[in-house]
Amino acid sequence: MPDVVHPFIELAATAIEIYLSEDRVIEPPPSLYELFPDAGLPAAVFVCLKRGGQLRGCVGTTEPARPTRAGEVIANAIGAATRDPRFPSVMLGEVSQLAICVDVLTPYEPVTDRAELDPKRYGILLVAGERRSVLLPDIEGVCTLEEQLTTARKKAGIDPDEAANLFRFEVTRYQ
Repeated sequence: MPDVVHPFIELAATAIEIYLSEDRVIEPPPSLYELFPDAGLPAAVFVCLKRGGQLRGCVGTTEPARPTRAGEVIANAIGAATRDPRFPSVMLGEVSQLAICVDVLTPYEPVTDRAELDPKRYGILLVAGERRSVLLPDIEGVCTLEEQLTTARKKAGIDPDEAANLFRFEVTRYQ
C-alpha cells in the first residue's frame, strides 16, 4: 500500500516548487478545506526541510500570522526554502529531494515547574526581554530537559543564570 501524504506536506511542496519556478505565492486549493477543515483555522506553524537527513531550512511562526493554517504552511514553506539565514536558498532541482515536516503548534502555556516539561512531548519558548528562542519537541540530539534548556538559551543568547520566562507547547507533526 503506498504511503499517504498529508495535504499540508503536499501544500508545502507545491508552494516551494511554484515559488521557485514562477516567483509567485499559491493560494490553498478550496478542496483542502473540505478534506481538512482545520486548515481554515489559525495556528502557529513551523516548516522544516531536510535533504539527505541534514537540515536544509526551517522557518516558523510563534503566533498565527495569517488567518489560516494553510496560509501559514504556504508562507513558512517558502520561507524555509528561501529565507532561513543559516542556508542558501533551495534550488528548484532540490525540491524533489526534500523531506518536509510541518508542525502545527498548540497555544503556549506558562511553565512554573520544570516537572511540567518533557523534551520529547513539549517544545519550549524561552523569553528574556527582547530575546526569544523556540525549540520544537522531539528534536534529534536533544534528549534531556537540560539539553533542551541549554540549547534554547544558547540560541537566544540568554546566559544560564539569567532570568527568563518559560512556556511550553505541543505540536501536531506531519511528515
